[in-house]
Amino acid sequence: MSFSPLNSQVQCGLGRTGYLWAHEAYGVFPDIMTLAKPLAGGLPIGAVLVTERVASAINYGDHGSTFAGSPLICNAALAVLDKISNPSFLASVSKKGLYFKEILKQKLGGSSHVREIRGYGLIIGIDLDVPATPLVDACRNSGLLVLTAGKGNVVRLVPPLIITEQELDRAAEILSQALPVLDS
Repeated sequence: MSFSPLNSQVQCGLGRTGYLWAHEAYGVFPDIMTLAKPLAGGLPIGAVLVTERVASAINYGDHGSTFAGSPLICNAALAVLDKISNPSFLASVSKKGLYFKEILKQKLGGSSHVREIRGYGLIIGIDLDVPATPLVDACRNSGLLVLTAGKGNVVRLVPPLIITEQELDRAAEILSQALPVLDS
């Protein structure tokens, strides 16, 4: 029996891409999908969604989870799903993501170190031709928390889904002001 690839929605799922599930952006529908952090708004939960075909191939007890969900956490997950699955909420994430990428391209696109600004919704990567750590450190010192990704040369931006355009403007400004640290 063969199955389509496993899809993890731990960091990129539940609306972050502007789609409820990240795989929807690519037209791929996995047989097995793992869920965690975003499902209950950061509270400890884990879940696995499977197609009926996969479900018929596993038995009770074949799968377990430390964070399968208490009644309290499951109620939190229902509240999160109710909010995030709203089409207008997902549209706002897409809109903010496009807005953020555009202002990042305006403010950072002229840098010789920026190779690409990419992403879907509110998961964005700034691909650099040098290690990103100095920029990450400079941003942190200015009040903006960002991460590295890839081989350490990508600045990963994953702001809260409820972020405002004004906050995105401020983040882009901090990144722009910190960018000269890459020339050192």
